[in-house]
Amino acid sequence: MENLKWAIEERVATITITRPPANALSSGLITDLAAVLDQVENNDEVRVVLIHGEGKFFSAGADIKEFTTIKGDGFENLSENGQNVFERMESFPKPIIAAIHGAALGGGLELAMACHIRLVTENAKLGLPELQLGLIPGFAGTQRLPRYVGTARAAEMMITSEPITGQEAVQYGLANHAYSDEDILENAYILAKKMAQKSPISVKATLNLLNYAKTGQFYEGIKKEAQLFGEVFVSEDAKEGITAFLEKRRPEFKGR
Repeated sequence: MENLKWAIEERVATITITRPPANALSSGLITDLAAVLDQVENNDEVRVVLIHGEGKFFSAGADIKEFTTIKGDGFENLSENGQNVFERMESFPKPIIAAIHGAALGGGLELAMACHIRLVTENAKLGLPELQLGLIPGFAGTQRLPRYVGTARAAEMMITSEPITGQEAVQYGLANHAYSDEDILENAYILAKKMAQKSPISVKATLNLLNYAKTGQFYEGIKKEAQLFGEVFVSEDAKEGITAFLEKRRPEFKGR
């Protein structure tokens, strides 16, 4: 692939964005990402996904040069394609962690917000500066950002086009943890490997249920929770987890 590379180690699939110098989010990169997600989802060896950028940035925004080649309803199609891929990420049955360094701006932040967990460097820049170009976010940024930081702060960030730091992102609820530039990947792998130890069945069920919280469908969500609670409880992994607890040992989950 021209825009991405990926590898598996200790049940963690690491996807690296490789579009120097800024890892700009192009339609080609989105297509490559969808293809990688296909492979990762169908690979039982993979239990957690980690996304990060090569070089100085996670992703400093959309590919503005590509915009000059698009005409007519091509912009709407580009937006819908990106939205579909990012929605798939948010609904993915395996945890996706974004490790953000340098900058996650525009489409780069929209990509990061579609991940389940965001880790940042303390001085990283995160924002949606599209209005500075007379544009608006197109990959669901206007809908996801308010969920994390609130409507008022989202309005300020988008309309002023001013980014926040990694430390502020943690403070506002947009990111989980902030680390130094030197430590972020190491800590991202520690978190990913910790998650990879859990039962794939219970992880998948949990991620499924979180989508009900996203839509505000509380009663539908708790009904689905009861259904999945029953299904998960009779799995081999659940029996292994209970047995391991009683025997005071670490469980060995098989995904069955």
